[in-house]
Amino acid sequence: MQTLANFGDGGGPGPWILLFPVIWVLVIGGGIALLRRTVWRGRRGGPGRRPTVGNDSPIAMLGRRFASGDIDEDEYWRRLSVLNEEFGHKGGVG
Repeated sequence: MQTLANFGDGGGPGPWILLFPVIWVLVIGGGIALLRRTVWRGRRGGPGRRPTVGNDSPIAMLGRRFASGDIDEDEYWRRLSVLNEEFGHKGGVG
């Protein structure tokens, strides 16, 4: 019976044959890691994603006024509900 231990007499590839599956696993794993860091991240909305509300939109301005303390929480929510009806999403997809 020929085993990997009998590689010294030139009768087989020896234990180096086990290195090829390891190389393929590393190549496939590296390809998947590269795709996850570049292509697939853009679809999920990674760091390069555009914000859903523009910086000069009325909703963003209202958020800045609330954050700076110009308006209180009740006024913020009241105005936000009005702005969402006019400028925000109506609950639909897209």
